[in-house]
Amino acid sequence: MSTLTVVHVGFGATTQDLGRPGLSDMGLGAAGPADRASASLANRMVGNRPGAAVLEALLGSVTLRSDSHVVAAVTGAGCPVEVEHADGRVRGRAAYEVILLAPGDTLRIGVPLTRLRAYIAVRGGFDVEPVLGSRARDSLARLGPDPVAAGDVLPVGAAADAWPIVDAVPPSLEPWPWEPVVLDATPGPRDDWFTPEWRATLTRQEHHVSSDSDRVGVRTSAAEPLVRAITHELPSEGVETGSVQVPPDGFPVLFLADHPVTGGYPVVAVLTPASVDRAAQLRPGDVFRFRITP
Repeated sequence: MSTLTVVHVGFGATTQDLGRPGLSDMGLGAAGPADRASASLANRMVGNRPGAAVLEALLGSVTLRSDSHVVAAVTGAGCPVEVEHADGRVRGRAAYEVILLAPGDTLRIGVPLTRLRAYIAVRGGFDVEPVLGSRARDSLARLGPDPVAAGDVLPVGAAADAWPIVDAVPPSLEPWPWEPVVLDATPGPRDDWFTPEWRATLTRQEHHVSSDSDRVGVRTSAAEPLVRAITHELPSEGVETGSVQVPPDGFPVLFLADHPVTGGYPVVAVLTPASVDRAAQLRPGDVFRFRITP
């Protein structure tokens, strides 16, 4: 079996696959990639099946050494990428490019200028030991394979059944972050718990990403909070990925992949799937705006 050895991890990396949906009765969320579109593209680029496990690396900053011939790709945040060959030659590569590694080659993924999460796929997928049928790390439940650490040896599996895609087109990084990112959301289910001005409050101002954001949710701040019309306690109810939950301070929390399965604060709106992916790439300090869709 082919393997890759983790030489360096900077800001944290985990294995992620499609997650473990269907276990909410046990109090477990699905987990999986925070930016599902980027993880899916990485798998398609190397010819993997959709359920193959990838690495999700915070701010890139991962170095892997291959012991065999490996096909790899990096998506998500636009990280600088280079390959150091066994003979010492260094070749610059790029995100959204199919990369061929030979035995002894070292793949270095640097820190991107914009966006937060990079996704690293290898042909066949990372074949770490699954937990409850999934190789996804759930940071809230602390379930799944441990976060990747220097010295780990990651086996390469056989979850590939298609040709690699050598001409993948990366999504545009503009205007990020020089203009506010726009997140689309659908109203409800608890928008009636807020004053009639909630739409204007949500959409007319810029929102800022707080430093305590993580895979559970993007915590935000703004000049003007949302105001509740119904102030009594809401019984806990199910929440979905992308829920825009509003705690007592009036500043929304955007639920990501590791969100709890229930919540006790009203959800004023739900992000579209594409906007969940964009929210997952927001860094602390980034600015964004909401756009309410019908």
